[in-house]
Amino acid sequence: MAESKTHPNLKLFSLNSNRHLAEEISKAVGVPLSKSTVEKFSDDEIKISVDESIRGDEVYIIQSVSDPVNSNLMELLIMVDAVRRASAKSINVVIPYYGYSRADRKARSREPITAKLVASFLEMDGVDRVVALDLHADQIQGFFNIPVDHLKADTLLAHYFVQTYKSSDVVVVSPDHTGVSRARKFAELLSAPIAIIDNRSPEDATTVPESVIGNVKGKRAIIVDDMIDTAFKLTIAAETLKKAGATDVFAIATHAVFSGDAQQRLQNSPIKKVIVTDSISISKADQFEKLEVVSVGKLFGEAISLIHNHQSVGKLFGR
Repeated sequence: MAESKTHPNLKLFSLNSNRHLAEEISKAVGVPLSKSTVEKFSDDEIKISVDESIRGDEVYIIQSVSDPVNSNLMELLIMVDAVRRASAKSINVVIPYYGYSRADRKARSREPITAKLVASFLEMDGVDRVVALDLHADQIQGFFNIPVDHLKADTLLAHYFVQTYKSSDVVVVSPDHTGVSRARKFAELLSAPIAIIDNRSPEDATTVPESVIGNVKGKRAIIVDDMIDTAFKLTIAAETLKKAGATDVFAIATHAVFSGDAQQRLQNSPIKKVIVTDSISISKADQFEKLEVVSVGKLFGEAISLIHNHQSVGKLFGR
């Protein structure tokens, strides 16, 4: 395979979780995806081979730890082992969606902290750097003793919303009290006020909160979250906002986990549009009329180029 003139000794590998995004990243970097083979034995053990020389190369492995989470995590760990044994100069993992991130602290007695466990696995495996997108909690960066470049999709999503729907007369809404910081940052990008759904039981899928902190009457409400899983919390928030007088309700999130009947639930909800990124692969069968997908391929591509050229990734955030 021909070596890139602008990025010598740089190799990109894609595993199975999100091939389409890996191809978008490859285009943005200007380096073709390198060759590897990922297969399974009859008992579902994963078998990986690196099909070209990477001796002395700077390697980036692209893999979202999404459904099937355990298989995709093992693919990543096994690929890192293969690359390390093939004498790569450095091993960088690009994780658009960091699975197991929701257990980032001990909320109750005798609970694991799986976000830290995954970080420990990656470090013990020999990873030199992690490039991640919108971690569930910023503190996860501190679980690593290696560099972590934590990219954010909020600027990209805010720009998309302004270009597509304009930003006049909008209010940014946190679906519960825990997401206020994220909503405030997004609101700053749109120069918009914020509101909060006064949801005292965010895990209860049957209770619709009656109270909204802030003014949403006559405004276009944008619910902002980091991920959409079952979509219960999101649809409840949308119903609450419509009762409070919002004219339109939009939902914006980075990671489209979409568990169970989430797509049908969103399609039947008062939400006008659901805007997500392609950090998690969404098959055509799982897409629905209200869904719009914004690619983060260019964002990751720019980050990889900056890292490879020893430049500040802060340029992507105006720093």
